[in-house]
Amino acid sequence: MSHRLLTVIALLFAGLWGAALGYLNLNGEVGLLDRMEATLADIRSLVVGAREPPPVVSIVAIDDRTAAVHGYPLDRSTLARLVGAINAGKPKALALDILLVDPGPEEGDAALTAALRQGPTVIAGAATFAQSRQRVTDAAEDPLAAIPEASQLLLPLPRFAEAAAVGIVNVATDQTGTPRFIPLISRSADRLDPAFPLRVASVALGADPSIERDAVTLGALRIPTDIGQRLPVTFYGGRGSIATFSAADALDGKLPGAAVAGRIVVIGSTVTGGGDVFPTPFDPVMPGVEVMSTAITHLVASDGMVRDHRMRLIDAATAIGLALLLVSLVAWRRSAAGYLIIVLVLVVWAMLNLSAFAHGYWLSAALPIAAALPPALMLGAAELWLDRGRARHFAEQSALLQRIEAPGLGEWLARDPNFLAAPVRQKAAVIFIDLSGFTGLSEKLGPVKVSEVLSGFFEIIDEEARSHGGAITSFMGDGAMILFGLPEPADDDAARAAACAVGLCERTRAWLGAHAGFAEKKIGFKVGAHCGPIVASRLGTGDRQQITAAGDTVNVGARLMEVAARNGVELALSAEIVRAAGTDSVLLKAGRMEGPLETELRGRASHIDAWLWRSRTL
Repeated sequence: MSHRLLTVIALLFAGLWGAALGYLNLNGEVGLLDRMEATLADIRSLVVGAREPPPVVSIVAIDDRTAAVHGYPLDRSTLARLVGAINAGKPKALALDILLVDPGPEEGDAALTAALRQGPTVIAGAATFAQSRQRVTDAAEDPLAAIPEASQLLLPLPRFAEAAAVGIVNVATDQTGTPRFIPLISRSADRLDPAFPLRVASVALGADPSIERDAVTLGALRIPTDIGQRLPVTFYGGRGSIATFSAADALDGKLPGAAVAGRIVVIGSTVTGGGDVFPTPFDPVMPGVEVMSTAITHLVASDGMVRDHRMRLIDAATAIGLALLLVSLVAWRRSAAGYLIIVLVLVVWAMLNLSAFAHGYWLSAALPIAAALPPALMLGAAELWLDRGRARHFAEQSALLQRIEAPGLGEWLARDPNFLAAPVRQKAAVIFIDLSGFTGLSEKLGPVKVSEVLSGFFEIIDEEARSHGGAITSFMGDGAMILFGLPEPADDDAARAAACAVGLCERTRAWLGAHAGFAEKKIGFKVGAHCGPIVASRLGTGDRQQITAAGDTVNVGARLMEVAARNGVELALSAEIVRAAGTDSVLLKAGRMEGPLETELRGRASHIDAWLWRSRTL
């Protein structure tokens, strides 16, 4: 598969994958992404840090000090005195985050009813659902269609509900129990109820809520909402970020007037072991009353996170765009610079996402990551797999080339591509070997058998050349030429060439003896060896080049094979190579030398001195 085709497939997959995740996210159907997003939202909250809440809400807490003096839970009479004390301070609204679903002593219930009538007051109800997790979907036609239906409502006693407004205190948490959203509308089979924070904000502002597709309006305020008319909740800090005062002080008349006058006051429990606590990014035990107070502040001050249909559309577009961009960058340039650009793109995106979060716009971090990383990683893995295939192919081709061309020269050319680009004159030793009588036999053997026989012969030549550091510059029919001195000349070129020539004689003789019928067909071989100046070069143009050597030294080496054949020996050497090999060469150790003989060579006017070598085993 070509790189271009792979890139096109990866881009198509990235676009479709990003579009599919974006569509599911628009409809709130990607639970795994929601879990990832919750964790990333916590990280962003901690990076942005705590902030000062607007002076909108005060909490009067039924805390440990209150419980120690007045008991817990507070009886209705004490609760009535608390409500009366706070109402005396002229709050904008008073909210009780307490469920009043069971009757108490008549005297206490009557006192509490009377206290609730003294000012604008909201009390809490709760909704229960058949499942712990409700599936919600976006709906363009009906703004209420995405609201899950409660199986049961826990509402205050009618006498209390007639004295105060009622709001539902449910929260939507993630898998860790952290509050993420407040459902602003609760729906049961026969009624709709506003959430506790929405009812409190409505009473405080003196405006009835109006429901739109992805927003709730309170008079002039328009509060964007997520799927299912949910209000995103982000926290100002740890517990106590919203001004909190003890109910014991309120009951003792010690509550500061500034804590009540003109503010929304929320009464709720913070007593240790009370159970109404939630983990948040800033605090593992945030009281539920502070969660409600945070949502009320978001509504009244309009400082909550914007996470609505528009944000989800931007998320979908970002998911597709980032996926296509990362795949394009991976395909464009797989280098240190390319990877640096990819990292910079991700850093810029992360900084933009974090900046939007800090300014109150909750753009998904999980969706673009989930959309972009799999296609980019898959393309990278596919490229690596193809590269391994190409590398394996090139290695096989290189190995094949090394077996057919001069061994060792391929590595040298890889290090120095200009090696022998211009002809070089230097000293070298040359060996020629050729089978005799094989041409006639090959006509009877046929091409397949000839190939099998010659492969064994050339294997011997290759192994001997490699073991002695020679370079096979060419195979010629049933013979070969081996050079010693490439890619660079060495002092022992002649000695190694002599040892290689002897090794070729010994192994070729044994190989011929192992083939039945070669002896009676009089198949033999001849070897010639010489040293002196040569001209080494690369012949050919374009993609077809071959390393070769020329000059009188090469011609003499080839003609010495004829000398060996005329004199009935396997190896004929020039006096120059014998002298250069030295007295310690293998020539004298492995065989007998005859000469020097003044020898005439075909096609050459002058004579040379030649030595004849015979094996001691013959």
